[in-house]
Amino acid sequence: MTGPSDDGTVPGPAPRRSGDEAVADAESRALESGSRERNVPTGDDLPLPADTANLREGADLHPGLLGLLPMVGVWRGEGEGHDLLTGDDYHFSQQIVVSHDGQNFLNWESRSWVIDDDGNFVGPDLRETGFWRIGDDDTIELLLAHAEGSIELFYGNPLNQTSWELATDVVIKAESGAHTAGAKRLYGLVPDGDLAYVEERIDTDGDLTPRLSAKLRRHVG
Repeated sequence: MTGPSDDGTVPGPAPRRSGDEAVADAESRALESGSRERNVPTGDDLPLPADTANLREGADLHPGLLGLLPMVGVWRGEGEGHDLLTGDDYHFSQQIVVSHDGQNFLNWESRSWVIDDDGNFVGPDLRETGFWRIGDDDTIELLLAHAEGSIELFYGNPLNQTSWELATDVVIKAESGAHTAGAKRLYGLVPDGDLAYVEERIDTDGDLTPRLSAKLRRHVG
């Protein structure tokens, strides 16, 4: 919004430009700044420790996160999903990145995509990002934001050194977000070293129903 000029008059609104003009202006600014040849930065040029998903590289893991140490890494694999709205079952592939920068939390990023019976890509599925924390009493906190339009806060506890159980305490859905309700998750490293998990979520009838399960192999770390 433009304020009054020196003589007290208020200028009218700027003339509306066409979409082509806006694109041309953006292209010109990109050429001047050099941003045209850049993409999402890796963070290497910031005065902060870079995120690492490999415990052999980068910052030391914060001592407060030792209870979650086995989860750090990049995990890839396949799983089974159940759509609570349609009742359909489907196969999916998934990548989970669990990283840290030396501070007292883990970064979490998960992306999944639907596949057919032969493992071929069908379309995008779920995407979530968030943080894992551990309280002084060993309570686990998992704060997640979902691309489908919701935010969740899980609390839980380690069952042993390589498994963790959590349940939602708060679920907030955006007005335009997909239907969602409370959930439980169980993560654990199985004997072959893979990361396996199951999620149960409350369906439209109020029943806790299997929603997701997967077994992921360590890809990094």
